[in-house]
Parts: sequence; C-alpha cells; structure tokens
Amino acid sequence: MSFCETVWSENSALYRSIVEMPFNQELRDGTLQPSAFRHYIIQDAHYLEGFARALALAAAKASSSDQIAMLASSAAGAIHVERGLHESYFQLFDISPAEFADTQPTPVCDHYVSSLIKIAVTEDFPTIVAALLPCFWIYMQVGKSIHRSSAPANPYKAWIDTYASAEFEEAVQRMITLADGLAASSSKNTVRAMHRAFTQCARLEWMFWDSAYHLRKWPV
Repeated sequence: MSFCETVWSENSALYRSIVEMPFNQELRDGTLQPSAFRHYIIQDAHYLEGFARALALAAAKASSSDQIAMLASSAAGAIHVERGLHESYFQLFDISPAEFADTQPTPVCDHYVSSLIKIAVTEDFPTIVAALLPCFWIYMQVGKSIHRSSAPANPYKAWIDTYASAEFEEAVQRMITLADGLAASSSKNTVRAMHRAFTQCARLEWMFWDSAYHLRKWPV
C-alpha cells in the first residue's frame, strides 16, 4: 500500500471518532448550538492564519518549482476560500473585527498552530507535508460524509458545501499525491516521522472540534 493508504488505515478509528463526535453529528443534522459553531468559526479563522504560514514555510523547503507553486497556491487558496466562508459566518453571527482580534486562540488552537509551525521549521519537507495533510484530508472526508445525509435546510450548509466540493477534493488529491511521492523516495526513518506527524495532527483535528463543542477557553 502507498503511504497515504497505510496512514489512513492506521488512523481509521480516529477518523470514525471524528465523524461520530457530537460536533459533527449535530452539524450534519443542523442542530449544533449556534454558540458552539460561533466559538468554532472564530478559532478556525485564527487557525487558518497559522495553517497558511505553515504551507508557506513548506513551500520554502520544497525541492522543485512545481512543489513550490502547488504549496504557495494552496496557501493563497486556503486564505481566499476559507476567509470568504469565515466572513459570511462572521456577519451571520455578528462577529466584529474587534471581537475577533480580542478573542485569543484557545489552548487547542494555539497548540495545533504551534505544532505545525514547529514541524515546518525543524523537520524535512516530507514530514511537513504529512503534518499538513490531515487538515485537508479529514475536512474533505467529514464534509462529504455530512453532505450525504445533511438536513435540507441546514444552517451550516455553506460550511458543508465548501468541504464537500469538487474543487476542495482536487486540492486534497494533489496533497495526497505529493505525500505518496515523497514517501516513496524517502528513507525508512523519514517515513516513520511522516507517520508520527500525520497521526499527531489528526489527533489535534479531533481535539479542535471537541474544544469548540465544549466552548473551551484558557482555564486561568
């Protein structure tokens, strides 16, 4: 099996837990409390900035012009598409620029972004790509899963449609192809590091949604 087939199989139970967690089940049904989604969308906007920075750092370590162009394009695309999604929900939930700026990243958001930036700075290119992959791949799979059985008049339809879209799937497939190609030409030690990075960030995806559902903030 390829790297991506193997790492997805290794984390299949974690993925099922993500799909079945209350946040995503209620998001699918349209019954998620507005307070939880409001909390989530603010934190997701903070996360997006860090994720785009990690993509840009990854591009700087790429070994070919095609890889640089792909990752730089993904960074720009992530900001463009998701910023539009965030702005629409910011308006819906009456989240002002001042409120967003005054709302600190939660412990989970801060840890996830810090982990990505650390990996992007200290690790080699294949490991960075593996760390970035869960955000792409898990969001696509969750979006497509929810889309198949979502309520017709779901208040979170724009979110669901974004991550279930063909355009987003194309971006994910490019990352999967890149990760598989890098793993195929890497040493065993590097592939092991790629596995660890993917699993760590997949766990943080679960923690991010769980934190939003429970409205978690800094305890002190």
